[in-house]
Amino acid sequence: MRLDPKQLTQKENYKLMIGSVLPRPIAFVTSMNQDGIVNAAPFSFYTAVSTNPPMIGFTVNRKPGNVQKDTASNIQLNGEFVVHVVDETNVAMVNETATEFPSNVSEVEAAGFTLEPSEVVTVPRIRESKVQLECKLHQIIPMGGIADAPNSDFIVGEIVQFHVQDDLLMDGKINTDQLKPVGRLAGLYYGNIGETYAMPRKSYEAWLEEKE
Repeated sequence: MRLDPKQLTQKENYKLMIGSVLPRPIAFVTSMNQDGIVNAAPFSFYTAVSTNPPMIGFTVNRKPGNVQKDTASNIQLNGEFVVHVVDETNVAMVNETATEFPSNVSEVEAAGFTLEPSEVVTVPRIRESKVQLECKLHQIIPMGGIADAPNSDFIVGEIVQFHVQDDLLMDGKINTDQLKPVGRLAGLYYGNIGETYAMPRKSYEAWLEEKE
């Protein structure tokens, strides 16, 4: 079946995208407004951007009328945020923060998370996450919509401090089996990692030998 996105509504395109681009890692992001209220929200349009320096990026869709959501406006205001990895132990609490709370209500408190100070940025981090990435804003890129009315913001941040739970780090690598990260699927569904397996990459010479 062929589907032309230009002939579909935004909602129809969205459904096809979240059913095609999956599983998606979840960036659970804390940011802070001018009154010191800490906002927390999950975003699954999330990816690594660079390793030198280390950078991540995630997309925040705008509200009706092309108004920025709290996360995007907070980050634009003070240039800092913290990304937390979502795992099997905290995913239910993270899901609660997806509720559309008023700007003067902290999702962190509503969901029962515990804040603790960051080391480089002023935005606090969440204790219940096993991996936390303190970030400084590199760039916000308005995306989609039309020139004067974008419908989302792509936020790129430089990681200025990693926090990894001690028992997860082995020879400089994070033990995924211990971390038990969770990803987003389509609709209201989430997915665990499940069975993992390694597939060695062959050199071109080895590939040629197998073909002979």
